[in-house]
Amino acid sequence: MTDFAPGMTTSRERPAMTFNGYAALLLLFVAVALVVWRIVAFNLHGPVTWGGWVMVLSAVTALLILPGFYMIQPNQGAVITLFGSYRGTDRKSGLHWVWPWMGRKKISVRAHNIHSERVKINDLRGNPVEIACNVVWRVADTAQAVFDVDDYKQFVNIQIEAGLRTVGARHPYDDMSEDDTTTLRGSAEVINAELQAELNDRLKVAGIAVDEAGLTHLAYAPEIAGAMLRRQQADAVIAARKKVVMGAVGMVEDALAKLGEDRIVELDDERRAAMVSNLLVVLCGDRDAHPVVNAGTLYQ
Repeated sequence: MTDFAPGMTTSRERPAMTFNGYAALLLLFVAVALVVWRIVAFNLHGPVTWGGWVMVLSAVTALLILPGFYMIQPNQGAVITLFGSYRGTDRKSGLHWVWPWMGRKKISVRAHNIHSERVKINDLRGNPVEIACNVVWRVADTAQAVFDVDDYKQFVNIQIEAGLRTVGARHPYDDMSEDDTTTLRGSAEVINAELQAELNDRLKVAGIAVDEAGLTHLAYAPEIAGAMLRRQQADAVIAARKKVVMGAVGMVEDALAKLGEDRIVELDDERRAAMVSNLLVVLCGDRDAHPVVNAGTLYQ
């Protein structure tokens, strides 16, 4: 054990010294058989001095062996203690035997799946968001899970919620800008990896390893959902218009350059401005353009 915090030590799992349960079971059968044999012999032939001692020793042996059996299933462990002192963990499946005065606590090391409750948090911009996650975890160190926390399953549930709140508060829900900002909605792989790392860091004190973590629910809180939807729509419209205008400017620039290179028409500043205006109206308008026939000239 190593120091973890003032007044607390960190446990470390190690193999336990146990006995083969089938050999102990065979010895139990032999002891019971001797007891039965001596009872039958006593009824038929009367007491025999050495036989009485054999019966007593066999009965004591049987009573000593019987409480020491325990069975371990695959992906299960048994934490062995002696008068409160940790004596190791037995992870081998099958029938085993230890001295009856040694404690045995079975603990599952299988994968566990938890779907968290929806929690309300404030994202990086202060917007209330509802968020939930799914976590796959398992016990990696049985000694830490049993001795370093009071109830490791309850500890896992609480730390999942705390880790979810921490990761959710680090990033905005969404970002309509052009930069590569990590968002809860648009960066699922990054957020899931960050959540898994956060939970592993929080749960290592309990000997718990998180194999997978990911968001399963993400939405604005009901009280601002309508307002944020309108804001998202406005941001989307602005971003789309910006791209349309930038694209239109590029197309007008290319058109004017092409007309000048091919000498199709000679444009002075006024005609050039009029053509730019007309092209931008056609390209940026959200409705079909209606051409107007000019019977005169631009200067009349």
